[in-house]
Amino acid sequence: MNVAGRQEPSRRGVLRGAAVAAATAALGLGSTQQAEAADASVTATSLDGSTAITVSLTGGALRWSARRNGATVVASSAMGLRLSDGTTLGTDAVLTNYQHWHVDTTWNPVYGRNATVTDRYQEMRWNLRDNATSINFGVQIRAYASGVAFRYVLLDQGTASIAGELTTFVFPDGTLVYSARDEDPYNPVAPGSVPSTGTSSTDTGPLTDLPLTATYSGGLIACVCESARVNYPRMMLSSVPGQSDTLAAYLMQHTARGSGTVQTTSTVTTPFATPWRAVVIGSTHAELVDNAELVLNLAPAGALADTSWIKPGKVFRCNLTTADGLAGVDFAVARGLQYIEYDSGWYGPEHTSTDATQPIPAIDLPKVISYASGKGIGVFLYVNPLALSSSDSLFALYRTWGVAGVKLGFINDGTQAMTNQIIAWAGTAAKYKLLLDTHDDVRPFGYERTLPHWISMEGVRGNEHFPTATHNVTLPFTRNIGGPMDYTICYGQSRDQTTNAHQMAMAAVYYQPLEFLYWYDAPSKYSTPSNWPGLPWFDAIPNVWDQSRTVAGSIGEYVAVARRSGTTWYLGAMTNETARTLSVPLSFLGGGTYTATIYADGTPGTSPYQTPVAVSTRTVTSTTTLSVAMAPAGGQAVVLKPS
Repeated sequence: MNVAGRQEPSRRGVLRGAAVAAATAALGLGSTQQAEAADASVTATSLDGSTAITVSLTGGALRWSARRNGATVVASSAMGLRLSDGTTLGTDAVLTNYQHWHVDTTWNPVYGRNATVTDRYQEMRWNLRDNATSINFGVQIRAYASGVAFRYVLLDQGTASIAGELTTFVFPDGTLVYSARDEDPYNPVAPGSVPSTGTSSTDTGPLTDLPLTATYSGGLIACVCESARVNYPRMMLSSVPGQSDTLAAYLMQHTARGSGTVQTTSTVTTPFATPWRAVVIGSTHAELVDNAELVLNLAPAGALADTSWIKPGKVFRCNLTTADGLAGVDFAVARGLQYIEYDSGWYGPEHTSTDATQPIPAIDLPKVISYASGKGIGVFLYVNPLALSSSDSLFALYRTWGVAGVKLGFINDGTQAMTNQIIAWAGTAAKYKLLLDTHDDVRPFGYERTLPHWISMEGVRGNEHFPTATHNVTLPFTRNIGGPMDYTICYGQSRDQTTNAHQMAMAAVYYQPLEFLYWYDAPSKYSTPSNWPGLPWFDAIPNVWDQSRTVAGSIGEYVAVARRSGTTWYLGAMTNETARTLSVPLSFLGGGTYTATIYADGTPGTSPYQTPVAVSTRTVTSTTTLSVAMAPAGGQAVVLKPS
C-alpha cells in the first residue's frame, strides 16, 4: 500500500479517528490504522494477481479505476456522494484511516450455478473526512479474480439525506455498452450514445438499466451490476453530455413505470453502507458468464435459519379453470415438473381486483391444491400489488391453504421506498414459508443469497414476447449475470423466431432456478409425446447445479454452457440468426465413457419454428470434441450420462 504524503496525525485528528473507529466497529469493519493524507493511492489486487482496483485521492478528490491483466477495464473515474443540502463527499477530503486484508474461503448456497462458491478477494478500506463539513465517510474496495467492487460508507452516527452519487465509469476508446431500459431489447452503443427515454411520470434521460455489459477490443468484457441494495434507490447509468466514453450513476427517483411517490432524496440512519457497485470481468465472453457469482459474494450471507423448505423446480402455468388445474397437476407428474401456477386473473381482473383471497367461480382452488398436494406438486399463485395492502394476512392465509409460492406481478422498483417494500414482501413470504418470484421491472442485487426463497425475478424482455435469437444469445452476458432470470420457455410455439432446439437449449444456457416450461400451452398439446422429441430433455433436466462451465460464447452471436447435476452433464448451445458449428471439447467430463443424447436442428424449414429436432446418440469421453451444428436461430441440447 502506498500512502503519499503520510504524516503523523494531530491530536484533533486522532480524536476524530477514534470517532470514526467507533462507527467502523458498529458496521463490523474491525480495527483501523491512523493516517492523515491529502494525496494518496491504494490498489487492491485479486489473490491470483489478474485483477486490480485502484482508488486515489488527489487534491482532495476521489477517483477509481480497474484493470484486468494489465488492460484498462475502467479508466480514472469519479467517486463520491451528493447530499441533499448540496454537500459533495469525495471532492475535498482528507484520508484519516485505512485497513487492508484478504479473504480466501468457500460457502455453499441453498441452490445455484455451483454447489460450492469460492469467495476470494483482497479488500482495502479508507476512512476520510470532508474538509468543508468534517463529515466522516469511507470507501471500501475489493478485487476478485472475477471482478472488482466498491461502495461508500457514511460513518458518523445520526441521519443523512442522500441525493445522488458522483460515481462515473470511464471506458477506454472503442468500448460498446449493451443498453436496455425496462423490457426493451439490448442495443450496443457507445457509452455517450445511450438513447434518451422516459415519460413525464418516470425518470427521463439517456438512461440504461443494470446489469450493463461493456465489450472491449481484444476480447475483454465486463458487466456493471449492483449487490446488497437495501434502503437505497436502484441505480441506473446515464450518458454524460460531452463525455463520449463515460457513464454516470443515476439514482432513480420514480418507480420504473411511473407509479408511486417520487423520491428525490433518500434518508438513512448512519452509519450506513451503500450498495456495492460491482464490475464482473471476463478475459473472454465465456469467462464472464462463469464469473457471475461475484454478485452473490458481495451480498449478505443467508438470513434464514431454516431453508429446508426451499425447493427450486420446474413450473407449468394452468388455464383458469378447475379442470385445467387438475390436468396441469397430472401433466406435471408425467413430465417431471414440481409446480403448477395460476397466473393473473385467478381472483379477477388484476388491475381492478383488490381481493386475492377469493378465486373466480371457475376455479375450485381447495380442490386443486388438495389434489396437487396428494401428487407431490406445489401450487404458485399470482398476485398484483393492488391486492397486497396486507401482505401479512394474505400470505398467512395462503400458508393455511397449502400454497407453495407467490408470483408478484408489476413489481416496478426504483425508489428507496420501493426497494424497502419489495424486501419487506420478501421477508413476509419467508415468514410463511412461501417461495417468491417477482415479475416486471425489478432488477437483481444478489439477494437470492440473503433470502434464498426469493427464487427468481423477471427484469428482462421475456421469451413470451417471442424475441429474436440475437436477443436470446445476448442475455447470458447481460441480464443473467446479475442473477436468476424468469424467462418462460416457449417450446413448440409457432410464434417463436427460433428453432425448437434453440428453445430447449435455454434450459441449460440460462440460470433460472424456477423454470416455467411450456408457456402458452395446454397438456393436450403433448398428448402424443412422439410428436415432440424434446420432451425427454425437459423431463430430465434439473434447474440447479453442482457445477457449471461456459464452454463457448460471444455476446449477441452464440453461447454454449455445460452444467452438471450428480454425474450427468447437460449441454445447451444457441446461435443467433447465423448458422454455425461450434467445436466443443468435452474435457469437463470425468473419466470413463458417456452416452451423449443429442437433440439437434434437423433440415431447416421455411421458418425457424418449422425446423425439426433430430435425436441421435453416441459414445463420448473427456477427449472427445463435439461438433455442435446449429441452423439459423438454432441450437442444440445434449445429455451426457455415464455409460
